[in-house]
Amino acid sequence: MAATREPASPAPAADDGPTSYEQARDELAQVVARLEAGGLPLEESLTLWERGEHLAGVCTRLLDGARERVESALARADEDSA
Repeated sequence: MAATREPASPAPAADDGPTSYEQARDELAQVVARLEAGGLPLEESLTLWERGEHLAGVCTRLLDGARERVESALARADEDSA
């Protein structure tokens, strides 16, 4: 009889993810650490990789939004001082 193992849980949906940059960054760091440690079954590694890609996208979107807000604030400050 073959030993059974619990299947890897699927990557959460986009609306089931972190709500802040810090949460996404921290979870991404955990995913990377688990992948770098190795020893995981292929399916679990792939699931983690997909989650990492998702989290990297979340971080990028949040950073882009922050950059736009800073640029907008700087533009308003330039207009006010002109």
